[in-house]
Amino acid sequence: MKDEMVEAPLYQALLKHREGSPVSMHVPGHKSGEGLEDTDFKELLHVYSIDVTELADTDDLHHPEGVILEAQQLAALCFGAEETHFLVGGSTAGNLAMILAVCEQGDQIIVQRNVHKSVIHGLMLAGAEPVFVMPDIDSETGLPTVPALQTIKDALHRYPAAKGVLLSTPNYYGMSMELQSYADAAHLAGVPLLVDEAHGAHYGLHPAFPKSALQQGADVVVQSTHKTLTAMTMAAMLHTRGNLVSAKRLKHALTMVQSSSPSYPLLASLDITRAQLARKGPEYFRKGLAAAERFKARLLSAGLPIRLIGDKGPNYHAYTALDPLRPVIYDSSGRVSGYMLLKLLSDQGIWAEMADERHVVLLFGAYTEVETADRIADVLITLMDQLDAHPRGKKESVKLSAGSSTGLAFASADLVQPPFRIQRWLPEDEETERVSLEEAAGRKAAEMIIPYPPGIPLVYHGEIISSQVIRVISELAASGARFQQAEYAGLPSIRVMKRKDEHNKKVQV
Repeated sequence: MKDEMVEAPLYQALLKHREGSPVSMHVPGHKSGEGLEDTDFKELLHVYSIDVTELADTDDLHHPEGVILEAQQLAALCFGAEETHFLVGGSTAGNLAMILAVCEQGDQIIVQRNVHKSVIHGLMLAGAEPVFVMPDIDSETGLPTVPALQTIKDALHRYPAAKGVLLSTPNYYGMSMELQSYADAAHLAGVPLLVDEAHGAHYGLHPAFPKSALQQGADVVVQSTHKTLTAMTMAAMLHTRGNLVSAKRLKHALTMVQSSSPSYPLLASLDITRAQLARKGPEYFRKGLAAAERFKARLLSAGLPIRLIGDKGPNYHAYTALDPLRPVIYDSSGRVSGYMLLKLLSDQGIWAEMADERHVVLLFGAYTEVETADRIADVLITLMDQLDAHPRGKKESVKLSAGSSTGLAFASADLVQPPFRIQRWLPEDEETERVSLEEAAGRKAAEMIIPYPPGIPLVYHGEIISSQVIRVISELAASGARFQQAEYAGLPSIRVMKRKDEHNKKVQV
């Protein structure tokens, strides 16, 4: 472990600027937090004091020549990239930019179907025509992972004009697949492999973690540095290697999707995170890994019905590795849904990352203490004891199926879907009608259905709604899921396009 000070050029430049007692005659209007010192809001004073703008000594994110450039170069060295770009709009900004850099209007691109909504939005903005490929489904949990390698190869063979391959891994549950063979297949076809690695910013930085997408040959990788490392929320990075994606186009795309007034505290948090990693190396994750292992051991030794996915080892058909910092728990007795377990934990002050109808995802940080692991295990033991002691509670709880139903939404006989352009704008109200979920099967969706988290659209507008998807949506809604971008978050019904004859009648009248 290195004891010497590791340079964090951007952060240090902000401190130096503040120490010069500058007179601010520029934006932002709070003037380094003037007026906060003697108020109830002074907790943010330190953040405000380094929240500046593009000055001679603070550089410009959109044309970096000084400390931001140096910070990004150090980040590239740390994460194994040839070039790294700081993002202040989360991985969302990175996903939009890499799609815009690769695709123009009408271009085809091979895309894993179970991707984050930001990828769908990027396809809309680019006017690209995705060739959706269906994911593999883990047989134990019913959760979708990445498409099989052969499916990607088939898509590349059937659509040789495709501009690239876009995958999302690890998934929200920490499942990831070896990627080198995917990169090799894409490169053999002369196209880049683009990876939304939002949940894997820590990958490749410790022997306990899977290799990162960059280490496995990916060309452009987007990481949410704030999710599993110590950057502030919305702070992320985009990494590149090779020359299959135009650096000029990518930088231009970033200027289009990122604010022209980026947050310097967010940028500084990226610089600080990289500096911590440079200083400590793998030691950075020692506490968090020990806490996660302690939690898993406590669960296994307690003999609870609460189990961990993957405790029998990875299902190599659907995934090759699990994130050791992301234990995913479920009630193997089927009495407590994921949403119910999430609420029971939050009632005890333990706020999990997310739940679905079956599972709860817990996310341990690099510095999570063993005492925290023990507290969570103790709460789970108490909750299960209470459930066993109250027969009425058993009767009221819902008996669940063996695994998540989510994978059904992406089950299809044709693993490679024909190209389809997703319309950028939602249809006008007069072109649509609201029907019950049962009536929606076979109809064309007029809204996007996105359970959040994880933010993966089950339906996008313009897509034909299958009976399988209706079943998944119904089960999720009944279990307590909430949906983004749907007109009604509880989803008792869904908006669909009117049939042509119905719409024509209305127009004639």
